[in-house]
Amino acid sequence: MGTLVRGALDDVRELFREEIALARAELRAELSKATGAAGGFGAAAGALYFAGFFVLTALALGIATLFDWPAWTGFAIVGVVLAIVGAVCFVSARRRMREIRGLPRTVETVSRTVATVKGSFQ
Repeated sequence: MGTLVRGALDDVRELFREEIALARAELRAELSKATGAAGGFGAAAGALYFAGFFVLTALALGIATLFDWPAWTGFAIVGVVLAIVGAVCFVSARRRMREIRGLPRTVETVSRTVATVKGSFQ
């Protein structure tokens, strides 16, 4: 009986080691993807920041000139529009962030392993 229990415990330990190895492999793969994407987003953000700054400055000055208003009104209009766009983007990003699920396969296999171990000792 002792040998049987020891063998079962060794099997459980091995299963947990394999689950940890799966979690590490899955996490490494996802982190690698995220790192590459983050670098691309960083470069794009830098370029778009400066491009957007110049375009929006021209737009604000163009609005003020077109309607013969003071320059600050053109900048105020552009600022309000940007605030609305920013709010919409923020809400959308927050919604997408809530959809992220980490390590789904690992959670599933660990749950099955725990259920199996519980069932074998009852």
